[in-house]
Amino acid sequence: MVKILIVEDDVNTRKLMCAVLKQNGFETVQAEDGITALEIMDKQHVDLVVCDVMMPNMDGYALTRQLRQTWATLPILMVTAKQEPKDKRQGFIVGTDDYMTKPVDEQEMVLRIRALLRRAQIVNDHKLTMGEAVLDYDALTVTKDKEIITLPQKEFQLLFKLLSYPNMIFTRLQLMDEIWGMESETDHHTLNVHINRLRDRFRGWTEFDIVTVRGLGYKAVKKI
Repeated sequence: MVKILIVEDDVNTRKLMCAVLKQNGFETVQAEDGITALEIMDKQHVDLVVCDVMMPNMDGYALTRQLRQTWATLPILMVTAKQEPKDKRQGFIVGTDDYMTKPVDEQEMVLRIRALLRRAQIVNDHKLTMGEAVLDYDALTVTKDKEIITLPQKEFQLLFKLLSYPNMIFTRLQLMDEIWGMESETDHHTLNVHINRLRDRFRGWTEFDIVTVRGLGYKAVKKI
């Protein structure tokens, strides 16, 4: 059973979240602040963390930053009453995967948690399946039926990133930072060349398309 750690200093909110998650088939563990959460993480496996921002002793930002140092792929959902864009940006900067503002819609929380767990499974397995196509991160291959296509590393990473989040728009800057790194001298032209190569390689495939979003960037769209 999937185990979720709820880090929330308000007792009633914490109990409500745990009750909702248990009703949806999850096992829960509770912590009232970041320090207690880290102590729990040192003693037992947790599949996902839901954490508040404003907490005594160690707030959600500090906790997320600490978690990322040891558990790089652990899904983290930050929940807070803070609704300013700068607060959300800070959450993503320290490493949260998703962000919800209070009052939390309980069913939306469950749906977001399930989405984060699906993405985490993709990362941990290093494989991604879309229709009949299977992407193997370790082998840098895309397989369909008996056809195996081995891609250059950057092309594969770019395709894997786009297909991991269907319909999500990535800006050119986001993709260049993700695939080549901020220190790279890669420009828009290099990214466009890689995108065009991927389109040529998979032209006619029925599983996906790579779509240009004018003025923004690119997204992958499922065709089946």
